[in-house]
Amino acid sequence: MQIAPRVSGRVIAVETYDNAILATGDPLFQIDPRPFELGVERARASLAQAAQGIDASIAQIEAAQAQVAQARANAEAAREAATRAESLFERGIASRAAQDQAQANSDAAAAALGAAEANAESARRQLGATGSDNPQLRAAELALETAEYDLLSTLVRAPGPGVVTNVHLGLGQYVGAGPPTITFIDGEAIWITADLRENQLVNVLPDDRVTLMFDAIPGQIFAGHVESLGWGINPGRSEVGGLPVNTPATQWFEPARKMPVRIVVEGGIDAWPRSARIGGKVSVLIHPDGGDHWVTKTSAFFQRISSWTTALY
Repeated sequence: MQIAPRVSGRVIAVETYDNAILATGDPLFQIDPRPFELGVERARASLAQAAQGIDASIAQIEAAQAQVAQARANAEAAREAATRAESLFERGIASRAAQDQAQANSDAAAAALGAAEANAESARRQLGATGSDNPQLRAAELALETAEYDLLSTLVRAPGPGVVTNVHLGLGQYVGAGPPTITFIDGEAIWITADLRENQLVNVLPDDRVTLMFDAIPGQIFAGHVESLGWGINPGRSEVGGLPVNTPATQWFEPARKMPVRIVVEGGIDAWPRSARIGGKVSVLIHPDGGDHWVTKTSAFFQRISSWTTALY
């Protein structure tokens, strides 16, 4: 996945390096916060100006709005983590306990956001009906919350455990909001994609046992299982003027089309071989119908032999 900053600005610190191993929340890089600090100050000044003539202090509102901005950022991060944990659990990569913990963290962050918003509402009500119903005051409060959230977003952090690669950020470089800036490999979402011919999928079903041989780890056979089978691919047919183009055949026999099969290692991320890399070569042997067929057993024997000979080339 690629990470894009939420705000634009000049990079003043690169907190990571190429191929660094990161934990959730580790800083990646920081954008110059000074323009956003000034934005917060302007928003506070606007709020003070809007509140002139109201017999109440705006200090409590400022503090409450800062808490809302922080709580909203925490709730957003926790919600994304819970969604990612649920996806990992459905693919069999993460445990139920990890999903439950992520969901509990998301619920707690949502409750904290609700409490912060309640405190902010209480602070507004203390100004009186005239103050809290004033559109200019409400607009100034929202502008302050937005400015503080933008300021928090100047420090970009890792969304989960993983590694960064192909880092080209440098001090003084300008980055824009939206376009990807840094490549992050999620350490909790790793799988193997095997492209198999359609006639090889006749007896293949989800949860079928799989043995794996990594070129990066000669002499070892790893256990896995089929997680899912792809439902379709793009056959390459194009359209012109809204009509499909009939591509003339240039071969006697049309090449077989291959469908993606997603395979995961037994034991999840903890069992993933550390020497394997994204995009590496893996030899896959699926054992349909329990793997008792003599063809499967013979293939498993040659796979074991190949796991040793792969170190020779």
